[in-house]
Amino acid sequence: MQTLLYMDTRYSRNRIYLTEEEQEVIKNCPIVLGGAGIGSMIAECALRLGFENLTIIDGDQVEVSNLNRQNYTEEDIATDKVSAIKKRLLSINSKANIKTHNCFLTAENVEEYINGHKIAINALDFSTDVPLFFDQICQQKNIPVLHPYNLGWGGLVTIITPNGLALNSIEKPHEKFNEVKMVEYASSYLKFWKTPHDWIDTIIEKYKEEKEVLPPPQLSIASWTVAAMCAHLLFNIATNKKIKKFPEFYLSTLMNE
Repeated sequence: MQTLLYMDTRYSRNRIYLTEEEQEVIKNCPIVLGGAGIGSMIAECALRLGFENLTIIDGDQVEVSNLNRQNYTEEDIATDKVSAIKKRLLSINSKANIKTHNCFLTAENVEEYINGHKIAINALDFSTDVPLFFDQICQQKNIPVLHPYNLGWGGLVTIITPNGLALNSIEKPHEKFNEVKMVEYASSYLKFWKTPHDWIDTIIEKYKEEKEVLPPPQLSIASWTVAAMCAHLLFNIATNKKIKKFPEFYLSTLMNE
């Protein structure tokens, strides 16, 4: 009766797409998000679908440059990202279990924060080896990891599974793995299968030509796209549906239409 009441109210419009049993499964599935940049969008989309147990970890504060693509407002500027996103999520569902940690993940604390979760989102910057270590710990603990990438006009997601390959398996000699390497790999993969997306190569080339050392350009379009993709994949994993595993990936864009 309680489940029926639940489905008749907050999640009543999820009917047909999700069964009552699936709704209950995702409600109780603990998700950990490393990074509250693109992770801020993913967290909201997942929460609205029905994932009510979310842990978000990030030590950054909101900046003006975040507002073109992340889930923050001008009122959030100079506040901790995790505090701002927790406030927003609880304004959507005050009964949700939203845990936050206002700190940066390190090789020393990753395991502590990952423990107790069933699925992970790795939205960390690849300025250090911590993202790869994050994956390694998750693989050891039998936790699948979603990697979202903002391609501006499209979203890219790949999933690292407990018994699958790691991202650095595509690392070239004398080159450290980073976000750009993943996008280059995806573009090469698409070309191999006769479905090239030349616009991706153009963006990468222009980014590499920039004289200043700047973070990759990103758009709100990809943030929302990737958030929807990740929420769907979280649902598929939590309910034991089929998924693509790295080195395969998911790409969603209108650019080749």
